[in-house]
Amino acid sequence: MSFTPAPWPRKLRSQEWFGGTSKDAIYHRSWMKNQGLPADLFDGRPVVGICNTWSELTPCNAHLRDLAERVKFGIYEAGGLPVEFPVFSPSESTLRPTAMMYRNLCAMDVEEAIRGKCIDGVVLLAGCDKTTPALLMGAASVDLPAIVVSGGPMLNGHFRGEKVGSGTHLWRFSEAVRAGEMTEAEFVEAEASMSRSPGSCNTMGTASTMASMAEALGMALSGNAAIPAVDSRRRVMAHLTGRRIVDMVKDDLKPSDIMTREAFENAIRTNAAIGGSTNAVIHLLAMAGRVGLDLTLDDWDRCGRDVPTIVNLLPSGQHLMEEFFHAGGLPVVIKRLGEAGLLHREALTVSGGTLWDEVRDVRNWNEEVILPVERALAESGGIAVLKGNLAPLGAVLKPSAATPALMKHRGRAVVFEDIDDYKARINDEDLDIDESCVMVLKNCGPRGYPGMAEVGNMGLPPKILRKGITDMVRISDARMSGTAYGTVVLHTSPEAARGGPLAVVRSGDMIELDVEARRLHLDIADEELAARLADWTPRMEAPASGYASLYHDRVMGPETGADFDFLVGCRGSAVGKESH
Repeated sequence: MSFTPAPWPRKLRSQEWFGGTSKDAIYHRSWMKNQGLPADLFDGRPVVGICNTWSELTPCNAHLRDLAERVKFGIYEAGGLPVEFPVFSPSESTLRPTAMMYRNLCAMDVEEAIRGKCIDGVVLLAGCDKTTPALLMGAASVDLPAIVVSGGPMLNGHFRGEKVGSGTHLWRFSEAVRAGEMTEAEFVEAEASMSRSPGSCNTMGTASTMASMAEALGMALSGNAAIPAVDSRRRVMAHLTGRRIVDMVKDDLKPSDIMTREAFENAIRTNAAIGGSTNAVIHLLAMAGRVGLDLTLDDWDRCGRDVPTIVNLLPSGQHLMEEFFHAGGLPVVIKRLGEAGLLHREALTVSGGTLWDEVRDVRNWNEEVILPVERALAESGGIAVLKGNLAPLGAVLKPSAATPALMKHRGRAVVFEDIDDYKARINDEDLDIDESCVMVLKNCGPRGYPGMAEVGNMGLPPKILRKGITDMVRISDARMSGTAYGTVVLHTSPEAARGGPLAVVRSGDMIELDVEARRLHLDIADEELAARLADWTPRMEAPASGYASLYHDRVMGPETGADFDFLVGCRGSAVGKESH
């Protein structure tokens, strides 16, 4: 895709604040100079913001202060002025009721910070699951030159000779305790091995998936996604990104130039190849909405359906992000897609060149980690988009993490009205359930939870686990962690809290799942379904005030990305002035 750089030198946006000798300019410059900045830094050179989601309450991002300093080195070297600023940091592990509820708040913070501040471009420092899409959503809405630096994954965990993957082994160990195969003391001992360095999840969870999506979209430098957080090359990546953003400002290379339909199709196919998180569906739909693209669930099914999953990482495979990085990382995967004719090779990236230019010469250094196509984990990876009378607007399932024998299944529904109902009854030995049943969880969608929590991968009842059964069909309007696994149908839409068909499923109903046919069906007569829906009433009251009220009133369904209805496709002016 061709791109014509803007002429340089020219008057930049920051000069609306800092240029000249007016009262306003002197006001703005004089306050900035209290930080010890020389006068010539305001001579018209690019002023670059560093948008930092650092927080000690966001453990995945707690090392980003160091990376910000490395970004500054690069910006100064390239002749720019770096200015760091904080934004809201939605933490997956420490924020309640769920980080997803605050992704949109972070995106709004980012958007208004970029629009309102005296900067010409921005480096987006992200790591934890929601921070990457939130920062890209906000930056796309303003459309100043922007580039992502990811914090990187943590080092491999180890417990009693076994590699331990973030999240994935937590679910496994927890199920082992409930099945009587592991003691609580052993579980606590394993805890020390789970998070042994700075960084985000070391599995192909949502954090690593979204770092990969940023790279596949062309919004990060090639190789950014997989470098471990503590590897010196992560600092180098931050340094080089600082250099690059200055040239992007000079060229006026913006998100709207890069985040095209072709770029999103590349990202969808990349997600299939890496066995990426189902959460990528919601985040890419939301990001596409911010640049005015009509990306849909059908695009996810069309683009990803025939793409093999070739990255052998937990939760779909065996290895962890360290091995993925040493094998060559995401550039190898992108090259494989290009060689298979599954890539828009000419898609533009933040480098100023094409995506194919960045990967054509890379090599795969470990074919046990990045597999040949003939040994793919799943011949048809991607995200399966299911529809039917139970999910008129769609639901999703990750085939690479599911049990093949359950991909076509008919079973009796065992219904939990909400997550509290599930927790109260799941360990009851008298629960009327066996392994052929379909577990159904309601009222955990965007409006229902609120925030659409990662509870869709419901743990199985202990009496079933003790049989050695490790998977059952599970259906909900919730999400699940990218580190999770199983035959789990998620994002069922419309959600139960909006009166979708999921809301009126009853225990004892028969449900049919056919992933190949992309079908999810509640086996009752149309007249019966209509009568149940007519009798339905909401279970929850709308919050009376605050952000929770705004979220409840304006959040859209997961099939559109669960963004706010007033923010989609409304990219605004990036130029603003303030008088004093």
